Amino acid sequence: MATAGTYRVGDRPFSRWLRYALLLAALVLVVLLGMAWPGLRGQAIVATSFAARTGCICRFVSERDLGSCKGDLAAAKLGRVAGLVSLSEDPQSHSVKASVPLLASQTATFASDRGCQLEPWTH
Repeated sequence: MATAGTYRVGDRPFSRWLRYALLLAALVLVVLLGMAWPGLRGQAIVATSFAARTGCICRFVSERDLGSCKGDLAAAKLGRVAGLVSLSEDPQSHSVKASVPLLASQTATFASDRGCQLEPWTH
């Protein structure tokens, strides 16, 4: 019979040691993510900038469908965040926005006299 404050195997679904191990694993994961965040953010800024400008040229200069423009991005070597880049367009403002959730987003706007230009970066 278990008394208050003592645990036997089978008394609780998660033993104290398992809880400590999960807590330690979560802490290690948070520390590793914190160390990798600046590098991932930098890659995301570069990837979204490239994707927004490429998507803008593809969509408004070449007049292709945005879905086919996404194939152009697959051919580019955009690093670890390449699969996370998504494109969306605003036909009224002639702009394409590329984004990586929680990391970066960038917009490129088409003007007939200037071509596709990126919006200034914000930090």
